[in-house]
Amino acid sequence: MTPNRAEPGPPVNGWLVLDKSPGMTSAFAVARAKRLFAAAKAGHAGTLDPLATGVLPIAFGEATKTMAYAMDAPKTYRFTVRWGEARATDDSEGAVTATSPARPGEAQIRAALSQFRGEISQVPPIYSAIKLAGKPAYARARSGEPVCLAARAVRIESFELEEAADADHATFCVQCSKGTYIRGLTRDLAVALGTVGHVAVLRRLAVGRFVADDAITLDKLGALGHSAARLRYLRPVETALDDIPALAVTEADSLRLRQGQAVRVPRAADTGDDRRLRPGQVVCATALGRVVALARIEGESLRPLRVLNL
Repeated sequence: MTPNRAEPGPPVNGWLVLDKSPGMTSAFAVARAKRLFAAAKAGHAGTLDPLATGVLPIAFGEATKTMAYAMDAPKTYRFTVRWGEARATDDSEGAVTATSPARPGEAQIRAALSQFRGEISQVPPIYSAIKLAGKPAYARARSGEPVCLAARAVRIESFELEEAADADHATFCVQCSKGTYIRGLTRDLAVALGTVGHVAVLRRLAVGRFVADDAITLDKLGALGHSAARLRYLRPVETALDDIPALAVTEADSLRLRQGQAVRVPRAADTGDDRRLRPGQVVCATALGRVVALARIEGESLRPLRVLNL
């Protein structure tokens, strides 16, 4: 028997807030968590680099149908920059590609941050999973192929200097949109400050409502010894859907939705909800307090997008 593997049991549906340890890939973390919970299906909401630690939300079973909504949520990071050294990977795992004697002062750093708030244009690091003609950019970079990635728009909600511990290091906290590369942000900030730099330490503090205070490491999960203890760390499938309005439907309509059929949009008088529902809006259709489906309002109809078998 595989060590620390949970015994087969009822289907596992829900979210695990994992505190990923350094040195492991996100795929490895998901695979091990899947074994520990004996889950049939598993996936994660947003890759973390092997160097990084922190919040890696892992979806099991029916929760995998809600991963796209978790991935769209804003993310919060704390990271430390090492000034004066550029690295091939824009973090400490890559080879040094350039050096600079310039070291920015605290006032200079704070003044530069304003140009990196709001919507900005960012070129992803060449060591990223973005595919070019079907091949990941990092694979092309490792084989010595030229890599040219297009700039993309990302949004930085907040970007603050927390500490400038010494001339060579500074620690920041940033909240940003999906698709933002902290390594790219570090690279561009260093250039704006007249130097070079790379990410020395990176920790993700939150992905939407999944936060580090609720996270647990794989080692601690493995030490629990039996599946019932581990299941206490699962959060409901609908956790990733907290920002999507719920819409109550009848039991009869819930059965139709589960069969992939559209139903009539409930009236406010039927549901006791006086909110105005917009055409094209996605809602959580619920019955008897349980999520039935993610559905879109199309005219007078409610059309299921993803049915949740809970």
